[in-house]
Amino acid sequence: MATFNKFYPFVEYLAEGGFNLQGDTLKVILCNTAPTSSNGVISDLTEISNGNGYTTGGTTATVSSSAQTSGTYKLVLADVTFTASGGSIGPFRYAVLSDATASKLIGYWDYGSSITLANGESFTVDFDGTAGVLTLA
Repeated sequence: MATFNKFYPFVEYLAEGGFNLQGDTLKVILCNTAPTSSNGVISDLTEISNGNGYTTGGTTATVSSSAQTSGTYKLVLADVTFTASGGSIGPFRYAVLSDATASKLIGYWDYGSSITLANGESFTVDFDGTAGVLTLA
């Protein structure tokens, strides 16, 4: 399973009020070029090409819950699925979580090698429904 890697500027943006993780539109963007931890905005990414079931800007991630308990905040997202239709999607290796409303980056997952979806195949970014995508304490 791929591990979540935060973008370093996310911490500063968060501290300075740059996000509303509950209310903003969060999206998953697919890339085949490695992001770096210093990337901060969506335009820093090299996104895969639009088409065949993939839309430039990524796919919206639905917030299942966004809450704190005893001073620890947890963001839980519903899984996001990409399905190739009319041709292939990819190749891609990285799934990037972004705040599309703020045009800023949150974090990414490295799947270890490039993936290409053939027509009719699907790929699911499997968010942990119990531990959440991220926690802040």
